[in-house]
Amino acid sequence: MLTVDLSTLDLAPGQRVLDLGCGQGRHVHGLYYAGALDVVGVDLSHADLVRTRQGFEACPDLEAPETRSFSLAVADALHLPFADASFDRIVCSEVLEHIPDYEAALAEIRRVLKPGGLLAVSVPRFWPEWICWKLERRYHETPGGHVRIFRDASLRRDVEARGFRAFRRHWAHGLHSPYWWLQCALWDRRETSFLVRQYHKLLVWDILKRPRLTRALDAILSPLMGKSVVLYFTKEAEA
Repeated sequence: MLTVDLSTLDLAPGQRVLDLGCGQGRHVHGLYYAGALDVVGVDLSHADLVRTRQGFEACPDLEAPETRSFSLAVADALHLPFADASFDRIVCSEVLEHIPDYEAALAEIRRVLKPGGLLAVSVPRFWPEWICWKLERRYHETPGGHVRIFRDASLRRDVEARGFRAFRRHWAHGLHSPYWWLQCALWDRRETSFLVRQYHKLLVWDILKRPRLTRALDAILSPLMGKSVVLYFTKEAEA
């Protein structure tokens, strides 16, 4: 389940790509199998990185090993262990809403991205996320939960203030917002609720099978109520 549209990143063989806050690796996996890239995934959670590695082990690599590579590391978004201008592309998906000092993370992203490099950032969309917060405070008060709700125009200004130029915006996961509203509305029963379990089955079916019906519904609903907003930027050349 990719949130970022990888085709917008204009990927080319030999590029080095960072997935910052990769979690269990959905974009790391997507990038690795997208082409002859050197993909690096970092996250604070060692357990999530183990799951990412297991994902690679479960899928056979049909290309020669020398055509592409991946590496995984535990790292802090505020202190990335990489040299200046060491990546051609950076993906930061559903991460900044977890970081109290997200502006320091943006500064690190700028530092390690090459001039002319592309950045994709996704965060929860304001109004679907606002409904979750109103329905259940524990949704965002759990450890590691969301510490803010972004307005995409404000986030765009924050990124552009650091020497980036925005060039595209879209929304993703239109089918997912109702699932999270159900989770929040039935918070104490979300593990046993028939509605939550059935909706989860629908989402898994959609992700694995990608039937035309649900794909069409998602395309229609994403601009209206997509769970995520995705912004794309180019890092301006140094003065």
